[in-house]
Amino acid sequence: MKVIVLGAGVTGVTTAWYLHEAGHEVTVIDRQPAAAMETSFANGGQVSVSHAEPWANPGAPFKVLKWLMREDAPLLFRLRADPAQWRWGLQFLRECTPARTRHNIRQIVSLGLYSRGQLQSLRQRTGLQYDQLTQGILHFYTSQREFDDAQAPARLMREQGCELDMKTADECVAIEPALAQCRAKIVGGSMTPSDESGDAHRFTQGLAGLAQQQGVRFLYDTRILGVQREGQVVTGVQVADAQGVVRIERADAYVLCLGSFSRGLARDLGISLNIYPAKGYSVTLPVTAPEQSYSVSLTDDEYKLVFSRLGDRLRIAGTAELNGYNTDLNLLRCEAIVRRVRELFPNMTDGQGAQYWTGLRPATPSNLPYIGRSVVSNLFLNTGHGTLGWTHSCGSAAAVADIVSGRVPQVDYGFMGQPAPQRWWGGAVAAT
Repeated sequence: MKVIVLGAGVTGVTTAWYLHEAGHEVTVIDRQPAAAMETSFANGGQVSVSHAEPWANPGAPFKVLKWLMREDAPLLFRLRADPAQWRWGLQFLRECTPARTRHNIRQIVSLGLYSRGQLQSLRQRTGLQYDQLTQGILHFYTSQREFDDAQAPARLMREQGCELDMKTADECVAIEPALAQCRAKIVGGSMTPSDESGDAHRFTQGLAGLAQQQGVRFLYDTRILGVQREGQVVTGVQVADAQGVVRIERADAYVLCLGSFSRGLARDLGISLNIYPAKGYSVTLPVTAPEQSYSVSLTDDEYKLVFSRLGDRLRIAGTAELNGYNTDLNLLRCEAIVRRVRELFPNMTDGQGAQYWTGLRPATPSNLPYIGRSVVSNLFLNTGHGTLGWTHSCGSAAAVADIVSGRVPQVDYGFMGQPAPQRWWGGAVAAT
C-alpha cells in the first residue's frame, strides 16, 4: 500500500520507518529542509516512562492560578481571545479529577513502556547512536509537600509495571553525585532505572537517513497547501516545492504527524482535534566542569525542568507557555532556566556559551495523544504527544503501522477507531 506521512519530526520519521518495515511504500512530506527541525530539534532528551503524571491533575488548578502572573512559571497561560485556547483550558480542568488522572496515568505508562521497548529493539537492529545514556532518570523534589503528593501517583505507576523506587535525599546524591551541590534543598526523589536519555534530533535525522537508504521517499522543503477529500476518503495532498511548483501527491493512506499544526489540517477535513501548542524552552550548555556535571538524567519537580547529558553538552528543558502559535524566544524564561541551573549546580557552569531554543509541543488536555484511525476512512492520526513525543514516538509509530496494516496493536491503549476497549473516549470527532 502507498502511504503518505505528513510531518518529519520524531513522530513522523518513526511512523515512516515502521510503515516501511511493515511492507508499505512510504513518502514523507515536510516544509523544513531536513528531519526534526522544529519541535524535535532541541527537546529535553528524556525517554521517560516515569514522567506519566499529566499536567492535568487534582493539584493543577491551584498551581495554574498561583503561576498566572509569573513570567517564569512552569505552566503559563497567556489568556487570549482564542476559542481554541478556552476550549482546551476547559477540557484541561475536566481532566483534573482524581478518576481522570488515574485513567490517564495508566494509559501514559502503558504506551511509554511499550514505546521504550520498541526504541531499544530498534537501536539494537540499526546500531543508531544518538548520545544515548541508559542510566535511568532520577526525579528529585525540593518541596516536602510535593514529595508527599508524589507517593500515590508513584504507586499507580508501579502497579502498571513502571519500575519506580522512592529515594531519600542521601540516596539521590549517591545516584548522582553532582546533586551534592544542592543537597540541602533536596527532600527526596524517585528513580526509574530503566528510563533513558538521548538526542532526539540526532536520532531522528539518523533514522531518516537509514529509511531513505531503504527506499522511503522524503519530500523536504515542501509545503502542504491542503488535502483533497471525496466523501469519507482522502484523495490527495496538494503541495508546493521549494520552487513554488504545485502538484498533487496521492496515496492509499495518509498519516497525520504535524504536531501542533495537526489541528488546522484536521479541521479542514471536518475533524476536531483538541490540540493546543504548549511552547517549551531549552538551554544547551557546554560541559566545562566534567567532575561537577551530572550524567544521570534528572527531573526537577519544583521548576518542572529536565536535565540530560548529551555527550559534551548539557541539555536543560521545560516549562509550558500557552500563547497560541507564537514562537518568539522569551529571554526572561530562558534566563530563568539558567538561574535555576546555577542555583542547583553552582560549580557546574557559569552560564557562558548557553544556546537557547523554543518549540511548540502539541498538547492535549489529558496528555494522551491521538493515535489511530480518524473518521475519514484512510486518514490515520499520530499526533498530540505534548511533552512526551520523544518518549512515545517508537511505540505510537509501531502501533499506527499495525493499525494501517489491519493488525491489532500489541499495547493496551485506547486507540481511536478501534473496537472497545482500545477506543479512547477523547478521540477525534466531527468538527462543529
